[in-house]
Amino acid sequence: MLSKPIRKLLLALGIVTLLVPVYLWFTLLSPWGYTAPPGLTPVTPGDHPVFVYGTLRQPWVRWLVIGRSPETRSTTLPGYRKEGLDLDKDPGSEVSGELFHVSAKELKRLDRYERLGIRYKRVEIQLDDGSSAWVYLRIHQ
Repeated sequence: MLSKPIRKLLLALGIVTLLVPVYLWFTLLSPWGYTAPPGLTPVTPGDHPVFVYGTLRQPWVRWLVIGRSPETRSTTLPGYRKEGLDLDKDPGSEVSGELFHVSAKELKRLDRYERLGIRYKRVEIQLDDGSSAWVYLRIHQ
């Protein structure tokens, strides 16, 4: 027989094991976890380059969000510095990150993950190599 503290621990682990997938489904895939605010620019068909500097640098996070882990290349974003979950303009700095390409459907999934229009805005910014990519910046209220 297991002791009472061990039973409580196992129960807590079981609850967490059940809740984590539900939370991920709700925030990433369900029709209820996010509604885009009105007035956002529609996503155009085609290939979209995206520069990421936070959690989306992790292949497993990209896989959870868009359903695959696209090939990436390391690059930098000049004129910005990373501040927690955001980027601040800073002419003398640069932010290291990853660049990858997504379809319009995958970009919409990234928008959902970043809570476009609520938590982040998506802007096109020029990278160090002269190319441009979508970058998610925090909305300051």
